[in-house]
Amino acid sequence: MSLVKLTIPERKRIMILISCFLLAIAGWLFMALNNKYVYTAKTVLIYKNFPQNKAFHPLQPDTVDLQVEGTGWQLLFARLRVNPQSIDISLDNLKSRNYILISEQLYSVNNQLETSQKIISVKPDTLYFDFSRRTVKRVPVKLLSNLEFTNQYGISGDVAITPAYVTVSGPTADLESIQEWKTDTLELENVQYTTTTRVNMLQNQRKNVSIFPNSVEVKIPVDEFTEKTVEVSLKIINNKEYHNVKIYPKKVKITFLVPLSSYNVVNDRFIEAVVDLNEWKQLGHETLRVKITRFPDFCKFVKTSPSKVDFIIER
Repeated sequence: MSLVKLTIPERKRIMILISCFLLAIAGWLFMALNNKYVYTAKTVLIYKNFPQNKAFHPLQPDTVDLQVEGTGWQLLFARLRVNPQSIDISLDNLKSRNYILISEQLYSVNNQLETSQKIISVKPDTLYFDFSRRTVKRVPVKLLSNLEFTNQYGISGDVAITPAYVTVSGPTADLESIQEWKTDTLELENVQYTTTTRVNMLQNQRKNVSIFPNSVEVKIPVDEFTEKTVEVSLKIINNKEYHNVKIYPKKVKITFLVPLSSYNVVNDRFIEAVVDLNEWKQLGHETLRVKITRFPDFCKFVKTSPSKVDFIIER
């Protein structure tokens, strides 16, 4: 099959026709993208300005549908998504009623957007709340941590949390189950120096319970550890019949890791080791196990030598 051969003028006319067609499409797209369109976007509500003398419980989910007005250009460049992904809603009107109209706050809501998009309505527009008496309670802070130390380093003392307690407020029934409040997990690697940092409290999952403050300061004392061994005299417990008991040996060696800064401080007075005579009276054991009943929190136990001792009961 032979191909149609076009003359140079004919090829020019075809190119001009194609160019005009493409320009027409580009012009139509430009006009279409300049038009306004209304689309739906989901976002999360963040409540602000809680009423001071009331505890509330929202009666609907915290996700709403926003009717957003934007241009076709925003649609083309994937800017339909509202930024930020949450909007702040004031609960100040709950002082006098049990519902909030989002339409009354559209001006402040639109000011939170970082683009030229405009929210024209929200579904649902009315938010209802259930109220109960608000009470206050102080609970201790519990630090969650995942710490990795450089070799031979570790925590050398009590971890200081400031403040050690947080204040929670909400319905009495909800506060009864709250005995402590955890922090976000503090994750550190290759730790070898005392560290002070700020940690946020774990995000509140109960919308009708508030917490103050929202973060605490954590100080973790860190030191290099070294091995130390001390001799500790054994004590006998549960000798209620006052038998004359002789144990061999009378002292045991306790090996442990101690921070360098406390090496000369920690001695046998910090440790207590006992043997339990009930192991002989009730269990018939011929040797008694050594048990450590007092030991420094900032040291790390390694071993007891010997771990069992012989004994003689003189009647």
